[in-house]
Amino acid sequence: MLGKIISVEGNIIKIELAIDVTNKTGLSNLHVAIECQGKRIIGEIISIDLKYATIMLLGEIVNNNFVSGTSTKPSFASTIRIITREELDIITDNSKDDFAVNFGRIPLYSNYPLNLNPDTFFSNHSAIVGNSGSGKSCAVARIFQNIFSSKIRPKSNIFIFDVFGEYENALSGFNGLDYKSYTTNINDNNSELIKIPIHLLGIEDLALLLEAENFTQLPIIEKMLRVVTIFSKDSETKEKYRNDIIARAILEILYSGKTAAQIRDQVVAILTSFKSDTLNTETKVVVPGWTRTLKQCLQLDKEGKISEIQLVSEFIASYLVDNVELNLPNGEIYYTLDNLYEALELAFISEGTLKSDVIYEKVNSIKVRLKSIIDGEFGNYFKYDEYISKEDYVKSLNENGKYPIVNFNINSITDRQAKIIIKILSKMFLESSFKVVPRGSKPIHIFIEEAHRYVQNDIDTSLIGYNIFEKIAKEGRKYGVILTLITQRPSELSDTTLSQCSNYIVFRLNNPTDIEYIRKIVPNVTDEMIMKIKALQPGYALMFGSAFKIPITSKFDLPNPRPNSNNISIRNTWYKND
Repeated sequence: MLGKIISVEGNIIKIELAIDVTNKTGLSNLHVAIECQGKRIIGEIISIDLKYATIMLLGEIVNNNFVSGTSTKPSFASTIRIITREELDIITDNSKDDFAVNFGRIPLYSNYPLNLNPDTFFSNHSAIVGNSGSGKSCAVARIFQNIFSSKIRPKSNIFIFDVFGEYENALSGFNGLDYKSYTTNINDNNSELIKIPIHLLGIEDLALLLEAENFTQLPIIEKMLRVVTIFSKDSETKEKYRNDIIARAILEILYSGKTAAQIRDQVVAILTSFKSDTLNTETKVVVPGWTRTLKQCLQLDKEGKISEIQLVSEFIASYLVDNVELNLPNGEIYYTLDNLYEALELAFISEGTLKSDVIYEKVNSIKVRLKSIIDGEFGNYFKYDEYISKEDYVKSLNENGKYPIVNFNINSITDRQAKIIIKILSKMFLESSFKVVPRGSKPIHIFIEEAHRYVQNDIDTSLIGYNIFEKIAKEGRKYGVILTLITQRPSELSDTTLSQCSNYIVFRLNNPTDIEYIRKIVPNVTDEMIMKIKALQPGYALMFGSAFKIPITSKFDLPNPRPNSNNISIRNTWYKND
């Protein structure tokens, strides 16, 4: 017997020790069983001195199952003892089947291996947090290796967004694992370049890609998508639709009420910049008795007027197409970045953007950004040579299940560019899961390293109505799309996304802002847990949530091979001989 209860206050009891603890070590944080009137209440020793110990009550063992919380408080006559190995199995829900995944060892109990049923952890969103150097990357790599250590290889769909290219070494060389790697490094011949079909991007995706900042930019993006559909039509129809857009823009200018000189200059500008083979400044206007070009018909007379404006209006109107309705493509047709840019130029004149300097200022940035993408290296990631549906594209990323784990190495691009790619691909993962029958039968797991850089409180919600990570966090689980956020700065994450996580693996945290954020956002965090988090050694983590019946501290074995996340050696670099 460990001792007798001398006080009970809430879920904290104090006991007077009945054993000599002078030469005993490791009693703090051990779990105890409190037997009272046929019940077994489980608690944790949170402090101890030579005479007394303080125990926090955690739950009860009922019918060989652990239940959080206590229905009654122990009596002063209760028997208190250290838990047995069988009770440890129960309160950790340790799994002994072939599908169990190891989550480290519990040092308090002679490195007791913690093996979890994959349903308890991988069916819910999770967060893995800790300071740089606390052991996050090694632990994540070890978890991946443990998943694929079993003789029964899982048919998983795991996608990792690897910011530093750390996991290549840990996964590509592990135990014959079928592993696929994509890269953003155009000079890397060992991995396949990330390529996202531009024709699969909708209005919200393009708003992200083009970094839209206000509502006035969304209509022009929508119009661009509608106009780009004409490039999938035959050449004659394409020319007809193009001319219709140009003609409508010119007619709007002709009746705008501006001065004749302004009208002439704007019409000539449109016919010069957006000309087609059949409608341009040199197009012939034929009437009985003479033939002139459109440019000649727009000349000003001695009074500064366009004398042939009525004739020009009637001629331009002949290019209008009745009942033209351009639908949004929704990924159903193929087009390129260049097609999209040409469609954007036509959308500019179609929406009357050129008439207002204020509107032009706001939407011209879209055009500039699209042009910079096309001309820069970032455009390489959006050049896809053929049509593919969204569902087939997502399947192609792991070659229809051939590769159960896929790594996107995004260390060759900026954080801004990486955020765009991660958001677009994550949105595709979610949308493709909507069509899976039965629902959730092909789960997708998304692991995001350095998540605080990408899973943030962005302007997405106010601009397009939602943030994709918050949407996945709230809706993804029922469709089998599961997020795991890996971060050293939890306070910079989206509040909504982190709060939807059901499991937490927390390595050492020292930043007061991050610690307070964990306390505020994560449910059921106690002062005792916060103190543990501050004192954890590298490789040790406090784990709690739906997969863990009690908060438990575990130490992860080092992965073999290890990720490329080691600290540099100053001694070996400063003092080595050349």
